[in-house]
Amino acid sequence: MATIIRGGTLIDTDPVRVLNADVLIDDGRITAVGADLRIPDGAEVLDATGMLVLPGFVDAHRHTWQSGIRMAGPDIAFPDYLDLVLGRFAPRYRPADVHIGTLAGALECLDAGITTVLDWSHIQHTPDHTAAAVDGIRAAGIRAVFGYCVRDPDLPAARAALAATGGGLVTMAMAPYGPEIVDETTALAEWRIARELDLPVTVHAGGYGPDSAAKGLDFLRRNGLLGPSTNYTHGNSYSDDQLKLIADSGGTLSVSPLVEAALGFGAPITARAVAAGVPTGLGADTVVSGPGDMFSLMRSAYGFARLESGFTTRDALRAATVDGAKAAGVADAGTLTPGSHADIVLLRNDFPGHDPVATVVLTMDTRAVDTVLVGGRVVKRGGHLVVANPAAVRAELAESAARLVAAG
Repeated sequence: MATIIRGGTLIDTDPVRVLNADVLIDDGRITAVGADLRIPDGAEVLDATGMLVLPGFVDAHRHTWQSGIRMAGPDIAFPDYLDLVLGRFAPRYRPADVHIGTLAGALECLDAGITTVLDWSHIQHTPDHTAAAVDGIRAAGIRAVFGYCVRDPDLPAARAALAATGGGLVTMAMAPYGPEIVDETTALAEWRIARELDLPVTVHAGGYGPDSAAKGLDFLRRNGLLGPSTNYTHGNSYSDDQLKLIADSGGTLSVSPLVEAALGFGAPITARAVAAGVPTGLGADTVVSGPGDMFSLMRSAYGFARLESGFTTRDALRAATVDGAKAAGVADAGTLTPGSHADIVLLRNDFPGHDPVATVVLTMDTRAVDTVLVGGRVVKRGGHLVVANPAAVRAELAESAARLVAAG
């Protein structure tokens, strides 16, 4: 059944522009954008009067499984985060904890208007943990790239994980620990699996100091792996020349501005990356020590970038939408262009500003998110999620979180 969004103020992103128009959706895709479109027989009409209509936000780097340990580590540095989360909490996770944490984290995304997430899932203790993570992300109904990360990768297990994602809304990327964290033999094995299965790669890189950043890029260059379909996460230590190298190779970048600053990685490089021509998205990273909504991320990225460049609110919106989709490796997303996935958010504009783009980036928060569609399916309506069972999910998440904390 077709759907038409009528009466709203549209903000598209490629290029960024504001217009009064309707959006027609059919079979999960945007089929037309224009003023006073004809309503097809039997179509559902979504009244967007007084609202801003945008492409859904894209979170280009998030450890969704960590939603059950939200704010367990405020005010800590990166070594403390590693000890707390990966050293103490992660070993306690059962498949059931992974499932509910991932499901709840994905629903949190949808509730905040995030319709696509790159879920960097480094909690793959066993094949059952992997299945639980994939099931959780799929049950939420979000568009997702499942970042498959294991300590000792092997091709058969990766192939099985790929088969489990099954396509549709959920696809898979290889999420290697990479040469800045593991030895080069292991890192090479990770990349070879990605090549064998024709998977994109998303890797933590460039955030651990200049020497480590140079080492990682040199590894990729020496092994013929510096190319497209590679997403670099953080990158705080990259020089302008290194960013240009990534841009020329077809790579992308994901920046987590608040978590990077809080954990001590250094100043976020959003503005420098954009200036170098690297498609750059935003990610929450972890709710253990940072916020999980795109409004906070846009504002923080904008604030840091304005200290040193002419980065604009339009740049921030692109990072949260179309450039985030490029960073996540998701085609036909992040815009309202006909042919794109019908991943759309309707924002209540109770206190309109003169510049709608700046209003979204600088003044709104999750309370503005009225309606959310993923692939043309309404997942939030009138300010309330209509997928899964939010109350039951919250109760199960609370039970899981209590067990994880009590275990320590």
